[in-house]
Amino acid sequence: MLMFPKEHPAYTVLLVDDNPENIRLLDEALRDEYTIKVATRGEKALEIARSMPVDIILLDIMMPGMNGFDTCRRLKADPATRGIPVIFVSARGEVEDESVGFACGGVDYITKPVRFPVVRARLRTHLALYSQERTLEQLVRQRTTELAESRMEILQCLGRAAEYRDNETGRHVIRMSHYCYIIAKAYGVSDDEANLLRTVSPMHDIGKIGIPDSVLLKQARLNVDDRAIIQQHCAIGHNILGTHPSPLLRSAAMVALTHHERWDGNGYPNRLHGEDIPLFSRILAIADVFDALTSCRPYKQAWPLADAVEEIQRCSGSHFEPAVVEAFLRSLPAIEAIHTQYADSGEPASSSSTTYQPVDSTE
Repeated sequence: MLMFPKEHPAYTVLLVDDNPENIRLLDEALRDEYTIKVATRGEKALEIARSMPVDIILLDIMMPGMNGFDTCRRLKADPATRGIPVIFVSARGEVEDESVGFACGGVDYITKPVRFPVVRARLRTHLALYSQERTLEQLVRQRTTELAESRMEILQCLGRAAEYRDNETGRHVIRMSHYCYIIAKAYGVSDDEANLLRTVSPMHDIGKIGIPDSVLLKQARLNVDDRAIIQQHCAIGHNILGTHPSPLLRSAAMVALTHHERWDGNGYPNRLHGEDIPLFSRILAIADVFDALTSCRPYKQAWPLADAVEEIQRCSGSHFEPAVVEAFLRSLPAIEAIHTQYADSGEPASSSSTTYQPVDSTE
């Protein structure tokens, strides 16, 4: 059932006509029900529609300068105004004129001389349709947002599961994902992309679920065979996440596969080099190693922050992209704040760095 809008001035009607008498008559017929805005040229109509909320437009065709058809085409070409219903009001009553009006985006066509009850009825009908369309779009956006949030929550839960499987705490995931966002913003990544990286980064080690406990939980230094087994977690993670059209899952699978690649081409599993490594993984590599350095592990104590920063700088151009290292260094105050805010319970603030495994190990 079509629900008609209430008659109140919340709805704004833009009248576009170069004839002042036509404007006056329409204004008198409609002003008790609607807020009225007026333009006598197509160019002015575009300016008004872009600068303030307009719910519907009554548009003349024969005007000096930009005619009504061209005005409508311009309205429909602009994302900011394309959704506004346009009703043509014209003395041109030929079928060809009506066809052109509908073809360029009009929703209705009224011929002059107008009958005001007809104009009011058409306005009410199209405002009702427009209102319902906007409500539907809002519901779709809400459902889409809810679905995206559910996917994010699932990814974060799986990421935490992988960390607990590796005898690490969920705070590693939190710290590392925040580091990724901070470094990405300093590098010049858009906010949307930086947020996407922050969301998918906890999934980078999901493949460790498939690594045997005898290797994953080994407290001694890993031997060559152990390393070959644990390096399989990249491919395993990619296989777990699979191929999916969602940018969220596609990005998660990509970082799972490539987060151990190195800028100099000596990483794994595919020995990618330089910018062949996805940017998300080049950023994540620094965030992950920095958190590994500054956190306690079964085989080492936490490094002091200054020593960890020095190690990141030392590996610039080999393990890490130099430009990402520079972004990391510019971000140190924010990174240190995250390190403090999400510190593991009982973890010492600093300690000797002599027991650390090299950064090209499984960390």
